[in-house]
Amino acid sequence: MSEINDHTAHAVSQSGGKTAFKDYIGQFAHIEDPIERRRLALEEIDKTGFGWTQIKMIMIAGVGFLTDSYDIFAINMGIGMIGYVYWKDGAIPASTTTLIKVSTSVGTVIGQVGFGLSADIFGRKKIYGLELIIMIFACISQCVIGSSPAVNFAAIFSFWRIIMGIGIGGDYPLSSIISSEFSTTKWRGAIMSTVFSNQGLGQLLAGIVTVILVEGYKDTLIVADKPADCGPHCIHALDTMWRVLVGFGCVPGCIALYYRLTIAESPRYTLDVDENDVFAKVADAEAAIDVHAQDIAPPKASFKDFWRHFGQWRYGKILLGTAGSWFMLDVAYYGLGLNTSLILGTIGYASSKNVYHSLHNTAVGNLILICAGSLPGYWVTAATVDTVGRKPIQIGGFIILTILFCAIGFGYNKLSVNGGKGLFGLYVVAQFFQNFGPNTTTFLVPGEVFPTRYRSSAHGISAAAGKVGAIIAQTCIGTLVNHGCAKKGLKTNCFLPHVMEIFALFMLIGIFTSLLIPETKRLTLEEISERYHGETDTTKIGKDRYATQEESYDSDLKQ
Repeated sequence: MSEINDHTAHAVSQSGGKTAFKDYIGQFAHIEDPIERRRLALEEIDKTGFGWTQIKMIMIAGVGFLTDSYDIFAINMGIGMIGYVYWKDGAIPASTTTLIKVSTSVGTVIGQVGFGLSADIFGRKKIYGLELIIMIFACISQCVIGSSPAVNFAAIFSFWRIIMGIGIGGDYPLSSIISSEFSTTKWRGAIMSTVFSNQGLGQLLAGIVTVILVEGYKDTLIVADKPADCGPHCIHALDTMWRVLVGFGCVPGCIALYYRLTIAESPRYTLDVDENDVFAKVADAEAAIDVHAQDIAPPKASFKDFWRHFGQWRYGKILLGTAGSWFMLDVAYYGLGLNTSLILGTIGYASSKNVYHSLHNTAVGNLILICAGSLPGYWVTAATVDTVGRKPIQIGGFIILTILFCAIGFGYNKLSVNGGKGLFGLYVVAQFFQNFGPNTTTFLVPGEVFPTRYRSSAHGISAAAGKVGAIIAQTCIGTLVNHGCAKKGLKTNCFLPHVMEIFALFMLIGIFTSLLIPETKRLTLEEISERYHGETDTTKIGKDRYATQEESYDSDLKQ
């Protein structure tokens, strides 16, 4: 009977998300000594190679970023379809467009900070999956709303975008730290980068779904040579298209939800936070460990300890470096995304008045940019981050982006001639070095550089700083593109070259904020905490102690 129960318990422990995020603590639950149990569990994680288990882990964690990116990117193309349905001649007021797009970023800030704190307070397992439920619920809710005399469509749509943004924001710290805490040291950077690269796949999927929808309704849309020609059948088709486009975003999340809800608790959280008192008791009780309890056990997590810890410059500068770098990057990253249609228009895409050709060219043009610049950048980072290092990739990316934005800004008019091929080329290169550079590393570094008790909170704060930069780019800097156009007798975009120069300034500042972060390649999370946060690496204590016990045992045998 005991053997049957043990077998059943083992089967249950390997179900659902635990097939990828294994229950390493449960595997060594029979070890009474918590220090030895910790050593064995973390050693088991670290010696694991790259195989099917890691691939499943990447898929379970990465599907959230695929969904995040899809939802954010899909609305950039869906907004054109919505314009034809709810506004005359398809012309959405600029303020309304900004409201709809910024609403997601506002929700994301709330989610990043809120879920980041919650995962450190309640644990990773209890929170993971909740953010996906919120995204799925908000995604479905967006698809069923409509116009009403009593409720403004843009207002209710923006409300659900904020709710969806909260779920998206929660996925940033949770997927990052869970991937980090379950990864082997050798492949940690590659695994986390691959999880994050699902952003590019989400953008790609949104573009593909848009192209399929546009082609599916081609016969209905192509008869509208201009927005005013879009009659009842055309409007019905567009209304269906944007709902399918937005709603499809919940499909990947539904597939992965079960696996997220059934993961094991992070071994690092269990050992460093849940069993914090146990370490202290063992340290005090055993003479074999020549340290005091306060030297081996990290402080209890609290707001007071958080401010005490990060209030010291040697620790606080790391948080300033991760948050500041992410802020600087996202100002330009999202600011550049705002001007994608302008770049596509310069090279002949997205400039048609025909409803079909306008939507088709926008979708295809974005697919070209993603495949040419974004995806290769993500994959090159994943391939090199564990050998080149996080810090060189981030600083190098900021340096190259500073040069590229200066070139685009000061040479904009010359680059726009001859079909804008020069402008298009630099735009693609900029996208490549954003992803083979700070866009990936600003996500990766906060997930591994902070101690376990504050890893999620610090990552959430860093990510939220980035989204504040995105909001500034979308609201403040985004409106500058038309500054002074009336005086020059131009309609739009006369200030765009200077906006690119402003982005170059942010990239330049990003170089200096990146100098504040340490290099973390090929270091265990415990070594990082010991080296950069003054904590004791208990795995070393446990290893030395285990070796002493073995020597004593061998000596007894000889005698």
